[in-house]
Amino acid sequence: MILRANRVLATAAVGLITAAGAVGVASAHKSVTLTVDGAPKTASAFGSTVADILQAEGITVGEHDVVVPSVATGVEDGSHIAVRFGRKLTVTIDGKATEYWTTGATLEDALQDIGLRTDGAVLSASRSQALGREGLSVTLTVPVAVFLRADGKVRALKSAAPTVAALLAEAGITLGPLDTVAPALTTKVVAGTKIVVARVVEKTVTKTVAVPFGTTKRSDSTMYVGQSKVLTKGVTGSKKVVEKQVFVDGKLSKTTVLSSTALTAAKNQVLAVGTKAYPRPSAGNTSGAGINLANAAMWDRIAQCESGGNWSINTGNGYYGGLQFSYSTWLGVGGADFAPRADLASRAEQITVANRLYAQRGLQPWGCAHAA
Repeated sequence: MILRANRVLATAAVGLITAAGAVGVASAHKSVTLTVDGAPKTASAFGSTVADILQAEGITVGEHDVVVPSVATGVEDGSHIAVRFGRKLTVTIDGKATEYWTTGATLEDALQDIGLRTDGAVLSASRSQALGREGLSVTLTVPVAVFLRADGKVRALKSAAPTVAALLAEAGITLGPLDTVAPALTTKVVAGTKIVVARVVEKTVTKTVAVPFGTTKRSDSTMYVGQSKVLTKGVTGSKKVVEKQVFVDGKLSKTTVLSSTALTAAKNQVLAVGTKAYPRPSAGNTSGAGINLANAAMWDRIAQCESGGNWSINTGNGYYGGLQFSYSTWLGVGGADFAPRADLASRAEQITVANRLYAQRGLQPWGCAHAA
């Protein structure tokens, strides 16, 4: 009976040991919620810390990764563990590249995470683009102040457009086939860039143009040097001209003759040119000898009409002195006896020369003959 009792006690002891072991195993096994980069799942593992759970799940974390709670934190059934992996984001601004580490899952998240302001900036990738563990490189273009002159207006703009072409598109400027832009469309836009758009229009114009006549000169020994006479009047010709006209911003800039067709021929003027030398002045005339003041009152009246009575007048119209002698007429009737031109001679000398001409042709040479 004693032996049987001992067996019963032994069996009971084994049962207690087995039960205690089961309780120990159960307390070492944990079931937790593990969220990796925002994706949750249930993880089961033996261990007492976050590090144990991650190791069991085959998750290795580095210095740029974030684990909440920390890897040394103890865990229990139902604990929540979050892991976000670090990504390298390389941002290039004005040619300078800077590296950042972030746990953002998209480019927008990453920019917010690193605190980089991008108001109005242009990015080389979409803000919604996913940021993988391999990282991402982007270029950020910051708006700069530029000046645009087009269509008669000058505008001060702020733009992050990378090139002149992109800026014009942004500003709503459409170029015509002949329009010019300075600097070139491919030029990089930087602060202070001045862009000028010139509107260019070409027109083809047909018009009739006068063709001037030439002059054929013939020597005439019966006239003094400096005298001339038209023998045959010249006739102006005409031609049809087709031109290409280039207008820049509404103003004619260049004209190119495309064709020229004669319509009527020009005919030269024939001009007789005097070759006879003037007689040399006789000595003594410059002192007043040979002065002829006949008809002086009549000449004063004509001078009043011709020149306002100004005997030394020279207006540059080709007629000189009180009686308005032409250069050739003055010399032709011996005016050189007194002076090279009538306005350089005295009243008496001019009247003397007028009497010479009057003896030859009467009052016909004077437009104010009626004043006589």
